[in-house]
Amino acid sequence: MEVICGGMFSGKSEELIRRLKRVQIAGKKVEIFKPSMDTRYDAEKIVSHDQTAIRCTPVNSAGNILLLAWGVDVVGIDEAQFFDEGLTEVVEKLMMLGIRVIVAGLDMDYTGKPFGPMPALLAKAEYITKLHAICVQCGDLANYSYRKTKTDDLLLLGEKDDYEPRCRHCFYEG
Repeated sequence: MEVICGGMFSGKSEELIRRLKRVQIAGKKVEIFKPSMDTRYDAEKIVSHDQTAIRCTPVNSAGNILLLAWGVDVVGIDEAQFFDEGLTEVVEKLMMLGIRVIVAGLDMDYTGKPFGPMPALLAKAEYITKLHAICVQCGDLANYSYRKTKTDDLLLLGEKDDYEPRCRHCFYEG
């Protein structure tokens, strides 16, 4: 399993798309999934902030991935933090079948705490890529997603109007 993690605007989806397109070029059979709640750019595509895109299947729960991923070489999963805790078990079952799994997601929520199934996925991953954005306050490397809007809802799909990347110092200062 490969896990691509980091804060918002760090290039996670872009890196996932890049890896999956390379797999497709190699002629491997690929299935790509994202949570059905993520309709920000397109309901049936993973789209990065720079508008790079790849077709995917939106699913309501992690268990649906296992049902739809038979006979493939590689499974890609975006926005893993929004899936239920069963995602870790699903990924393990896929790997036991010899399927390469590439997962991308936020490792921390807007409060700076580990997010959803990501900690368990990171613990079990063979390869981890931690990406960073640039802090909009000071220009240092940013790995926190600072929420600018005033809501306590843990799940808030947002863009640059709702979130901005910040380094540790600027995140806690804000």
